[in-house]
Amino acid sequence: MTTPDHQSPTPDASRPESKDRIYRSPAGMAGGALVLALVGWLGIDALVSGNDRVPWLALAGMILIIPLVSAFTLRPAVYANEDRLRIRNPWRVIVLPWAKVASLKSGYSNEAVDTTGAKYQLWAVPVSLRGRKKVARQQARSTAPGGRGRTHTAVQEPTPAQTDQIMGDLRELARARGAAEGSQGEVSVRWAYEVIAPVVAGAVLLAVLLAMG
Repeated sequence: MTTPDHQSPTPDASRPESKDRIYRSPAGMAGGALVLALVGWLGIDALVSGNDRVPWLALAGMILIIPLVSAFTLRPAVYANEDRLRIRNPWRVIVLPWAKVASLKSGYSNEAVDTTGAKYQLWAVPVSLRGRKKVARQQARSTAPGGRGRTHTAVQEPTPAQTDQIMGDLRELARARGAAEGSQGEVSVRWAYEVIAPVVAGAVLLAVLLAMG
């Protein structure tokens, strides 16, 4: 499940400030926090009480695992305002002005497709197949002969799964702002070297220690 929040971006003196809608995965963040707590507890214990090479192996493992777990659980986020869609994934940050967003697709994953056909997965907005099945069951019950929906003068439509609602909101923004002056620009893709560098360093250190026997 993913929840929205709000945050103000860097102000632009030439136009009114536009607030970001921020989407994250609470389940992913909670799971990541638990894993990090476990890694920290075991790693610190090994650093303090380990013998021989154990503290060094524990240090290398922590340097590798902590940024890796953080990248896939705590880091992912989607920021949307009136001008652009910013996707922060484990390894990259993608900025898509709304004019460059061709479509927002939902299948087994949620993706933004730019005007060149390039696809960018929205890690922070995972597809909930369970939620979709629940909505489908509710819809089937409401439309079935003798179903509870038939007892009302107007059948209430089932509420879409939360991630599907988020994708619907993003599609509305893309449609409404695609031609706006502030939504023009080029797609920007930046590698997250602040994540990649410590992961590589930890992997190299761990490999050297293991090779040394």
